[in-house]
Amino acid sequence: MSAVTTQIPTADVRIPLRGHLRHTGALIRRNLLWIRQDPESMFDALLMPIVFTLLFVYVFGGSIGQALGGGQSQYVQYVIPGMLAMNSMTLSQGVGTGFSQDFNSGVMDRFRSLPIGRGSVLFAKIAVELFRMLFATVVLMVVAALVGFHITHWAGLFATVGLSALFASSIMWVFLTLGVMLKNAQSVQAMGFLVLFPLQFGSSIFAPTQSMPGWLQHFTDYNPLSTLADAARGLMLGGPVAHDLWITVAWSVAITAVAAPLAIHKFRTKT
Repeated sequence: MSAVTTQIPTADVRIPLRGHLRHTGALIRRNLLWIRQDPESMFDALLMPIVFTLLFVYVFGGSIGQALGGGQSQYVQYVIPGMLAMNSMTLSQGVGTGFSQDFNSGVMDRFRSLPIGRGSVLFAKIAVELFRMLFATVVLMVVAALVGFHITHWAGLFATVGLSALFASSIMWVFLTLGVMLKNAQSVQAMGFLVLFPLQFGSSIFAPTQSMPGWLQHFTDYNPLSTLADAARGLMLGGPVAHDLWITVAWSVAITAVAAPLAIHKFRTKT
């Protein structure tokens, strides 16, 4: 008796764009339903903006605010736009750990056996993480208002959210690649920490860079988190924007151009 086999499409080019969009929409719905069933997965998006804002404002705000020529209120105006930049980086790590857990649980093997666009699985993951980032941004801005943050340009707030989402999506491709390549979620988390820690604290997110050593200032000048934070300050509070804006966009495009094809390729070929 001859075995009957079913041919499964393995190339995304066999699936039309409408099919990709339909698959992505279905997977987004699946991921949102999973969050609904496991609301604890939103705890980091809820608690991290609260904890970090209160920590930096009330522990470091007085001393750093004096260095800025004011006090705690001056530091609030400085650090909140930086926190928006930090959110875009920190929450991006979750997409890699979640992706790795899905592989180890066998969910991704099931997806790859279905005649769906391979890229749809990854795009859906990014879309849901951007939703989590938007939720965290709302929480951050509520806490910011409670500690005395004042927005000068409201249109700049929406521009900042869009710029942060653009940069976050590029970083998510990096963590998706790590989620495919590394063996477990703990490894992804550890690697993410090694990447995030120097980028966050070697930047202008939490404090001005003028007092840093010269070699570190050169690093912070082109650190995408510094340019994102400085662009956010310019957009929301007024000041120069163009230089930091274009560097952030350039970083986002470059990272996506490298990491997105790599992530999709690794997802297709992972055994």
